[in-house]
Amino acid sequence: MSEQLKFIVEQLNKEPFKKNFNLVMFDSLEPIQLLQILNDVLAEIDPKQSIDIREEMPEQTVKRMTSLLGMLKYKLQDNMSDSFQQGLVTGSKSVIHPILYWLLQRVPDLKKRAYLARFLVKLEVPAEFLHDDIVSDTYHQYEELVEGFKMYHKECEQLRTSGFSTAEIRRDISAMEEEKDQLIKRVERLKKRVESVSNHQWMLKQARQLRMEKEREESLAQQKQQQKNQLFQAEQRLLRSQQQLKDMRQSAADANPESLTRRLEEEIKINTYMVTEKLPKELESLRRTLQYLQKVASEPAMGQANIRELEDRIKDVDSQINLLIEKKMLRNDPIDDKLTLYRQQASIISRKKESKAEELQEAREALATAEKEMKQRHSQSSPEEEVIRGDELKRLVAKLRSKGTAYKKKRQELSELNAEYGVLQRTEEILRQKHEAVQEKLEAVEDEKGISGYSNTQEELERVSAIKTELDEKKGRTLEDMSEMVKRLNSLIVEKKSALAPIIKELRSLRQRREELSQEYGEKKTQYESCAAGLESNRSQLEQEVKALREEMAQKENQYHYINSMSEVKILRSCCSNGYRNLFSFSSLFLREVIQIKMLSKLREEQKMVKENHGANMEQMKMWRDLEQLMECKARCFIKAQNQGSVGHVIQDEAKDMLVL
Repeated sequence: MSEQLKFIVEQLNKEPFKKNFNLVMFDSLEPIQLLQILNDVLAEIDPKQSIDIREEMPEQTVKRMTSLLGMLKYKLQDNMSDSFQQGLVTGSKSVIHPILYWLLQRVPDLKKRAYLARFLVKLEVPAEFLHDDIVSDTYHQYEELVEGFKMYHKECEQLRTSGFSTAEIRRDISAMEEEKDQLIKRVERLKKRVESVSNHQWMLKQARQLRMEKEREESLAQQKQQQKNQLFQAEQRLLRSQQQLKDMRQSAADANPESLTRRLEEEIKINTYMVTEKLPKELESLRRTLQYLQKVASEPAMGQANIRELEDRIKDVDSQINLLIEKKMLRNDPIDDKLTLYRQQASIISRKKESKAEELQEAREALATAEKEMKQRHSQSSPEEEVIRGDELKRLVAKLRSKGTAYKKKRQELSELNAEYGVLQRTEEILRQKHEAVQEKLEAVEDEKGISGYSNTQEELERVSAIKTELDEKKGRTLEDMSEMVKRLNSLIVEKKSALAPIIKELRSLRQRREELSQEYGEKKTQYESCAAGLESNRSQLEQEVKALREEMAQKENQYHYINSMSEVKILRSCCSNGYRNLFSFSSLFLREVIQIKMLSKLREEQKMVKENHGANMEQMKMWRDLEQLMECKARCFIKAQNQGSVGHVIQDEAKDMLVL
């Protein structure tokens, strides 16, 4: 949880929010402020959400936020839909913090999804309105526009991710222009060099012809390759056409009127069953589910008293059902026993029919999807596409053979299923006739006994009891889940309160400690700034002195070398004037010794002065290094305070570092 809060605070302090929060400030926000922050993040994703929640009703706020989060595919944890909405109304941290963490992790992707949802989320038009021609045409135009938007958006994304940009194109153009200038200069240099060669015009003409012939050779090679590709494609088309002709001939061989009529009859029976039995049942079940869900959604939130009342009612109804079952078992009518067998057989046949109809519908959907994909590939393909080569063609042929074998097996299974379907249909018809006969006998017996309509009433009661049992099981499971959820939430709230109590106590003491340390920090900061200013002035003065001494030392070295070289030159001149008879006279030697002694005396004085000032200079350098360490320590403390959000500990560590230094 702490890592989650750190991430949320870091992201809210960045662009474009700039909230300047720390962990303590963010954790102490009021519920209305927390809801406003959530609304600001949602407004960054979808600008339509940019409103002040104080000017909006809480129900409208919850409805607007839940609809946007549902559109953004936010998943609720532990199916807590009711507690989730209640947490949004009250601004609960346990609800809003996970939402903020999830949103701030993927802001760019959610922006894109919100933008696309404005155009891709289709309007729900009731089916009864679509029977109108104008409404139907308008809705089809709307769907075509949505598909066109998808295509254009996909092309735009491909262009964005293709790597081309105006800056890169401009750089390429400038680079190409530079290369062009370099090539022009190079050509001019080569022309100047070639002009001096004899017969250069004839040689240039021959070189031009050679280049043209090479280009022609390359174009002919390309044409040859294209013609080979076209020939290969023509051969492939020929093979496909031959295969299609073969398949059509085989299908035409079986296409006699009797087989075509039989196929059409089977298809009509299947479609009739789908339209009259299967699809109405599915539609009715969906409507019942929708009504049940609407009824559950419209009911208010239930408390413990309502739950207990419903449990008592469920127990009463269960006891009544058990009594009815016991009465039925005691009666044990032999006619009902005979009908039970037929009912079981009829239910088995109906289940098989439904399963086969579902398999048929899935196969039709798969076929329609494959045909649509094939059409798209044909529309996207061009005759100049890459041609399939030898090894790939072999693999494709092997794959097609395996698929052909699988297709034959499936076709054989389908024919067997059709045959079984015909047998089951005939069996169902026979059983229906028997059932009608038995039903007539049963009605006659009921008329004789004076209890007409008893069996229909009993079947209706059984059906109603089965439906009621199913609904009771669903309600029981729902009530158990809700009671378990309430218990879990209560225990979680108690745990959180007990866990937060010592932290809140510690937080109060830490706030008082922070105020004390803030005052101490201000005093230490003034002391540090005065000390740093003094050290800075001393450092600048020492640097100036060191610079002056270095310049003086360099000047003295230059003077020494200059005097030494001049003395040697004078001695050599005197020696040359005497014709090398007396290499060194006493006066020149004496002058040289005097100059050297003077230079040595000056150097000793300078050395003595440097030695005397060496200790003070080293002490000043040490103080400068200490100042640098102090500044680095201050920078580390500032970074540490930003990362941890704990100013008191940082000031204490900084004070310790200053005392140590």
